[in-house]
Order: sequence, then C-alpha cells, then structure tokens
Amino acid sequence: MRLLIIADTHVPKRARALPEEVWRVAEQADVVVHAGDWVEVGLLDEMVARCREVIGVYGNNDGPELRARLPAVARAELDGLRLAVVHETGPAAGRERRCAHAFPDTDVLVFGHSHIPWDSVAEGGLRLLNPGSPTDRRRQPACTYLTARISAGRLRNVELHPLGRR
Repeated sequence: MRLLIIADTHVPKRARALPEEVWRVAEQADVVVHAGDWVEVGLLDEMVARCREVIGVYGNNDGPELRARLPAVARAELDGLRLAVVHETGPAAGRERRCAHAFPDTDVLVFGHSHIPWDSVAEGGLRLLNPGSPTDRRRQPACTYLTARISAGRLRNVELHPLGRR
C-alpha cells in the first residue's frame, strides 16, 4: 500500500495550488494522509475527486466548512497498521512521551502544524511523522512531503521529498 503524507498546504493562501509533483504522487497513492491546515474546502473536494482514499483532519487555520467535514483526530487501520492523524502535538520537547501517552494503541502518528519535517520513534514503538509543507517552507531549506509504504502491518520506505524553494 502506497502512502502520500502531507500537511499544511494552506491553499490558496500560501500557494494557489499543490505542486504538480505532489498531485502526481497523490493520484498514484493508495491513500493520501493530510494532517490539516487545508485552509479552504476546495482542495479537499479536489483531493477526494482525484485520489483513491483521503484520510484527513482539520487544522488551526481551517474554518467551519472544513471542520464540519473533517475530524480533529482521524484513525484508520491500513493493512494491519494502526494510523492516527492530528494537526498539532505541542512543543518538540517531550513530544514523543506526550504522544505515546495520548495514542497508546497506535503504530504511526502523523501530525503537522510546524511545517518542520519530523521522524522519530517514541518509547513503546510509536512512530511520529511530520511531512513539513509542500507549499510553505517557512524556515526550512525546501518545501517537503513524505511517501511511505505499508506491508503486513509495518511502515516501510519512509522518504522525505524536497520540492525546492517556493
């Protein structure tokens, strides 16, 4: 199972649209995971129309229309892997401990908000992933997104993809 993991797209505030590279990967993925800050519902509608499956949450910059359609926390079991998605996990200091406590029955937690890529493993084995942002790099050297594969309940081939300066 192929995953595209994105967050903090901020369309159309930070970019008019997702980069074409991200759309190509999204259309080939079995599941697209979006960890919030879509900003406007049009991107959600387009993603649902163009992609096989979308798992998403709302973020702090998402208004009532997105909040009516998306949860604050999404959970799914994908080929035996227990996935959770949230927008915000709080400060980096203590993140692994907080998240392991808040998501004890989860294998992988995807989050956004900071626009800073993150890949760590908490005590107990919880994997935490933040894909950064494909449209707003902030203080990062490049805009980014993640891809991964799931096979037999295990997350494999996690890869951070830089998109260059935007």
